[in-house]
Amino acid sequence: MRLLAAHALLPSGWARNVAIDIGDDGLITKIVSDTIFEKMVSETNFVVPGMANLHSHAFQRAMAGLTEARTRESDTFWTWRDLMYRLAARITPEQMGDIAAYLYMEMLKAGYTSVAEFHYLHRAADGAMYQDPAQMSQRLIAAAREAGIAITHLPVLYAYGGFGAQPATPDQSRFILSGPEYEELLAQLRAMYGDTRDVRIGAAFHSLRAIDEKLLRSTLDSMQRIDPTAPIHIHIAEQQAEVDACLAWSGARPVTWLLDHAPVDARWCLVHATHLDAAESNRLAASGAVAGLCPTTEANLGDGIFPAAEFLSGSNPGRIGIGSDSHVSVSVAEELRLLEYGQRLTHMSRATLASDTTHSPGERLHFAASNGGAQALGIQAGRIAPGCRADLVVLDPEHPALWNKSPAQVLDAWIFAGDNACVRDVMVGGEWRIQGRWHAREEALARRFRAAQAALLA
Repeated sequence: MRLLAAHALLPSGWARNVAIDIGDDGLITKIVSDTIFEKMVSETNFVVPGMANLHSHAFQRAMAGLTEARTRESDTFWTWRDLMYRLAARITPEQMGDIAAYLYMEMLKAGYTSVAEFHYLHRAADGAMYQDPAQMSQRLIAAAREAGIAITHLPVLYAYGGFGAQPATPDQSRFILSGPEYEELLAQLRAMYGDTRDVRIGAAFHSLRAIDEKLLRSTLDSMQRIDPTAPIHIHIAEQQAEVDACLAWSGARPVTWLLDHAPVDARWCLVHATHLDAAESNRLAASGAVAGLCPTTEANLGDGIFPAAEFLSGSNPGRIGIGSDSHVSVSVAEELRLLEYGQRLTHMSRATLASDTTHSPGERLHFAASNGGAQALGIQAGRIAPGCRADLVVLDPEHPALWNKSPAQVLDAWIFAGDNACVRDVMVGGEWRIQGRWHAREEALARRFRAAQAALLA
């Protein structure tokens, strides 16, 4: 297959008249720019790499917009969590699949081409293990395949209710697995999906609150045997209260404790590394791990603002990616916009995340997040280059935000003045999933999502 693009964002920057050759395996085989087309597909199209959504809790899409009213004098992340637990206590595997399939379609329409599903709803509503321990995981993977998005599935180890191996609460009963149960689940999923196209199996620790050092070490040893290349994710320092509790428990901040006790490297993604001090920022950047940022959720929950300007600067800049997490918003543009705007408000300046070599903050952020996100998912993607997945997004020059824009301006226009409607066509692994802003199963997926949500909210 050959895709012709008037303008394509290559690793070296924007190129004109680009021919992108794609093999039967969905990988890019060849790139030729400044070529002469016999027939142009579009005179003015803009093709950019698809974005990886590095952090998703799919079931939470069903509660988007329903947790904004004040419930007590001071609402925090922890009061929101109580409401989330109520939804988590009710959801069935069938509802999980229906919610996820529609959400994953929404992600495609927003410009995401892959997703890391951080999944911890392992047990039935009464806390019993399903007859098939992988039932919920299989529903999520099936939903991704139905929608046509690539998935890195991350079953989560959640063993305790708080720092120091505190017992789990009744609200957490669906999440809890022992170390052996978790390792068995990982091995089962790896055996089922290890060589499946568009599916990658990784692993995740919920947080330092939910494990102890012994579990951390034994699980890492098991993962080394099951798949030594698997991506590893963890919630790390989302709330200041979590930092304070970690200090009280261990005498160290969460990121410091993790870096001191685990072989953190490029396989790792530290999700919500929001509360970093300068030393942690430098150490995290040097490790090669990805900081997983979810600006819309972090703003919605009042988490704080990640020190992105400092993390991305200096002689050894850190790596970042974005995720939509609780899915109060499903938008590549909005995540990147809010990431930049948070820095502008913090530093009281504009174009804060531009650089000396890339004057467009939109282009720099898209490049950093697409590359960092692909790294966090453990896939060869995020770049339009030979050997990478053909995960591509075509922006619509007929959208008013993109009228009269040059290639150098188009990402700023989309991210800071546009919306999801700027995304016209989306390709995943060489297959068109969105064409003309439309998904082939859109109506059916919408009906099922609506019914599942109605049942959960009844």
